[in-house]
Amino acid sequence: MDQIRLPLPERKGAVSVEEALAERRSRRKYTNKPLSLNELSQVLWSAQGITSDWGGRTAPSAGATYPIEVYTVVGNVENLNPGVYHYIPLAHSLALIADGDIRRQLSRAALGQEMVREAPVTLVIAAVYERTTARYGGRGIRYVYMEAGHIGENIYLQAESLNLATVAVGAFDDAGVKSVLGIKEEPLYLMPLGKKLGE
Repeated sequence: MDQIRLPLPERKGAVSVEEALAERRSRRKYTNKPLSLNELSQVLWSAQGITSDWGGRTAPSAGATYPIEVYTVVGNVENLNPGVYHYIPLAHSLALIADGDIRRQLSRAALGQEMVREAPVTLVIAAVYERTTARYGGRGIRYVYMEAGHIGENIYLQAESLNLATVAVGAFDDAGVKSVLGIKEEPLYLMPLGKKLGE
């Protein structure tokens, strides 16, 4: 499958961790301006980017089992066609899963929440539980949820540092999201992402 290489992520920003923590909020309204490919690249790297030679990532994972897969529903990103993309951490790239703007269908699966339809991008954090439960048994499910939380907060803080807006959405029809995206993994979060309204 062809992959789209993303711009290399920055390792140093203009906003401190403390400033990002102080300003972090759940924001459900976005401008209609597109995201840049650099912005999307940076946020995806914050979610699951590789940070060590052995494959360690930006978010901790129990036993380095990495049960989370990140999908990107793109509607309005500069130099990137609308579609569903799978983030490939090892290559810092996107693999196209399906063509076309499916934000309206995803919004319906998210119980009609408008921000999913209006945001330029929605990140979908999805889990393959067996990667972790194979090692830790039933308790591994807890570890998967913990990892998803780490990833969600990374996205929040990275968005804040880029003057972007996001919100963690947990209210959706699981089977509907899987059907719309055409994925087998279990969705845990939807995170719409866009430019802050009025800023």
